[in-house]
Amino acid sequence: MGGSAGRTDGGTNVLYGRAVRTPLPDRRAERLFHENMTAVADGRERKAELLADPSVSVAKAYETEFERVAETFERRLRRIAGDDYEAVARAYLRGEREDREGALAAYYIEGLWRIQQRSTVSEMLFFPLILRYPDSFTVNLRFAGEHTTPESLPFESPQHADVDSDGPHTQQYFDESSYEQERAAEYLRETAGIIREQFPHPDDVPFSERKHGGVVSAGGRYESVFTEMLAPVAPDPDRFSEPVSESTLVPAGSEAERTRRKYLPSAKVLI
Repeated sequence: MGGSAGRTDGGTNVLYGRAVRTPLPDRRAERLFHENMTAVADGRERKAELLADPSVSVAKAYETEFERVAETFERRLRRIAGDDYEAVARAYLRGEREDREGALAAYYIEGLWRIQQRSTVSEMLFFPLILRYPDSFTVNLRFAGEHTTPESLPFESPQHADVDSDGPHTQQYFDESSYEQERAAEYLRETAGIIREQFPHPDDVPFSERKHGGVVSAGGRYESVFTEMLAPVAPDPDRFSEPVSESTLVPAGSEAERTRRKYLPSAKVLI
């Protein structure tokens, strides 16, 4: 994709009400999962650094974050479907193939395309849910026609506002925006710690303390206002009765509905 997500046609349905379940069969797989979640926390902290830097625009902070996400998704897509993963996804969406690889490729490509849009499209919320179970983990990529949740922290982006540079309150606006971005940066750093707490290193924590974990986050924009939220989620211990041997699409689960009701009670669209 070269850092820019190429959308497949008709990908909305592949996301709706679905998550990707990936097995954690051994300590090595657990370590890899921990490394991936640590990278997510690191990326959140890097975005915090950029937001706190007055010389860096909010747009640049989100572009940098997307580049990291795209690299992660592309590595995953290559492992699942090979170098031609985009062609695999298109064939699945055209109904020319019905296999697991095609479904997963379509899921991740559609998700990546929507993630790329979230900082440029007003009133679209990225609302992912990541859950750890004893023998697997799930990733649920969700998007809503909202820009915030009851627990989101808002902050202003002057680069996205129509500001009169000679106006009497312009400097005050920029000062307040800078303060809001610094506050958002601190929030991002704090919530990166939640990710680390929920998904600890398997060599540092007993299995009984690491077999369940989860986070839900929400990032959106309305005109010049951006919002961020992240909170821990308790997985349903009875969600899965059978093990899984390879990554596959599964129903989103009761946790998806629970977090939707709590954070997006009046969402117009959720896919």
